[in-house]
Amino acid sequence: MSLFIFILVLTVLILVIINRAVTRKHNAICTSKLKLKEKTAVITGGTAGIGQQIALDLATRGARIIIASPFEDEGINARNEIIRKSGNEDVVYKFLDLASLQSIRKFAADINESEQHLHILVNNAGVGIPGDFKTDDGMNFIMQVNYYGHFLLTLLLLPLLKKSGTKLEASRIINMSSITRFIASFDIDNYNRTGYWSLLRIYSNSKLSLVLFSHELTKKLVGQHVIVNCADPGFASTKIYESYINFVGKIVRVLINVICKNTWEGAQTPIHMAVDQEAGKVSGQIFSNCKMNSSSMWNEVDKLSGMLWKQSVKLVSIDEKDISKILS
Repeated sequence: MSLFIFILVLTVLILVIINRAVTRKHNAICTSKLKLKEKTAVITGGTAGIGQQIALDLATRGARIIIASPFEDEGINARNEIIRKSGNEDVVYKFLDLASLQSIRKFAADINESEQHLHILVNNAGVGIPGDFKTDDGMNFIMQVNYYGHFLLTLLLLPLLKKSGTKLEASRIINMSSITRFIASFDIDNYNRTGYWSLLRIYSNSKLSLVLFSHELTKKLVGQHVIVNCADPGFASTKIYESYINFVGKIVRVLINVICKNTWEGAQTPIHMAVDQEAGKVSGQIFSNCKMNSSSMWNEVDKLSGMLWKQSVKLVSIDEKDISKILS
């Protein structure tokens, strides 16, 4: 029996190694050598996981990096590590809690006051499925952190992004979606409810929301030298899986790291979107494995994105006149 178990374990390990080798061959890597000197990038959730890998890469290219997170110790440690590995001292950590509209407004006001330019905004921060409850702002926690908070942040930073973009080189907004968008609901009227959806469906709805937001914002930014696209990083080993069941999540994370992608590999598509010349010419699209997906989307996407936009404006309490001024 012991010999049988040994052979079985050995066989499984060999299969995993083979699968990993095959998978890695298909995991695209950003090949651009573009330097980003005199460019500024904001990365939400840039203090850990995929976000930190994005921040490190852009810092290595010479950009001024602003990483944002509600975890101060993690933020300071990430800043120090990015500086050490990249040799770029121009890395800043700023506090941002996407579960608080007040925090988002304070962060955006700080950026708009302290920064002369903003060329790249990576809306990367997110939570998995920690629970189904409302924030103090009256929004579903998962939806606010993953989508509604980024909706408000993006609008508040748009004037600076517009100012920084040019006809030859548009400013870039990168929203981190997920393959789970395909199992999201189109019942947008109930997106913000608690006690209504399964936790996985809430997460999926938040990731589809970022796709619909990118589509709608693209329509509103025609000719304004700002593009907005979605990144699908694929299955990458991040702490987000630990929000399912802590112990099980850790096992899942290890397996994903072995079989699918680590955080560096998961960061390659958003990095590609931030620096590739051709990627800077399209908007409202979804990228995966460093390539643009088919431009075809769901039926009635204009209707759905319009509905979500109106709902989002209401929930984040931003005046229509202010939006008109931002978009003009």
